[in-house]
Amino acid sequence: MFGASVTSNDAGLSVPDWPTSFGYLVKVPHLVGGVRFEWSHRMVAGSLVILTLAIAAWTFFVERRSWLRKLALAALGTVVAQAILGGMTVLYLQPPAVSTAHAAVAQTFFCIAVCIAIFTGRKWVEEVPQVEHDTRRPSLFTLTLLSIFVLYVQLVLGGMFRHRGMSWWPHVVHAALVAFVLTWTAIRALSVFSKIEAVRKPAIMMLSLLITQLCLGFAAFLTRVAWGKDSVQPELPMVVSTVAHVAVGALLLATTVVLAIQVWRHVPVAFAERVPGTERTPQTV
Repeated sequence: MFGASVTSNDAGLSVPDWPTSFGYLVKVPHLVGGVRFEWSHRMVAGSLVILTLAIAAWTFFVERRSWLRKLALAALGTVVAQAILGGMTVLYLQPPAVSTAHAAVAQTFFCIAVCIAIFTGRKWVEEVPQVEHDTRRPSLFTLTLLSIFVLYVQLVLGGMFRHRGMSWWPHVVHAALVAFVLTWTAIRALSVFSKIEAVRKPAIMMLSLLITQLCLGFAAFLTRVAWGKDSVQPELPMVVSTVAHVAVGALLLATTVVLAIQVWRHVPVAFAERVPGTERTPQTV
């Protein structure tokens, strides 16, 4: 949200140097104009690096699962990469590709952090998976992976538009594909595997966030493109709708990742032995 507020308020270059802020590492500058957004964003980012370092250290010394230790290190590497991309955004005067990568890596880090929270939770450790094999094609797990992919593409298209790297229409057109794929995934999950709570809850959440995101996207389009294209400076409705749109988009992506994880755990793909003459057309939903 802090990063989105920086972009929405055109405050990305309000602090012109990096990693210092007006020549200082910790001194608080005069928080006027866009400086308050950019400097606050940097302070939150710095705090996030410290917290992630603590999580990685704790996981390395306490956690027995080696793959989870590697995931914590991946989180640390991602947040460091995020900081470097943020610095490059400032030093190279906000090139659209770098700024978009900065946004994409941020949401990747958020998803990794959510995964760590799930994997270290008591429910994940103590729960006995309620397994129900998936015989349909494409499988629900495949649909969740496809959902994550189209969301990432949408994230890149939206980032390029916000950072003036391309027009708005690819982002808007691709939103229709995102809506179709995520709705298909949610309907499959809720119609076939609704008895599995770990699958049902994130599927409902994903569908709810999708509807909210489409409404916020429409509001952001109106305030930014239709009504605000000739504005001298960003107006409050545009800032609020855009920041909310980005925030809900991050929640939607993370929720879809959670759904994919739960489907992987509770709904494994069934590979039935094929007997000549008994093949059946896979069921689809």
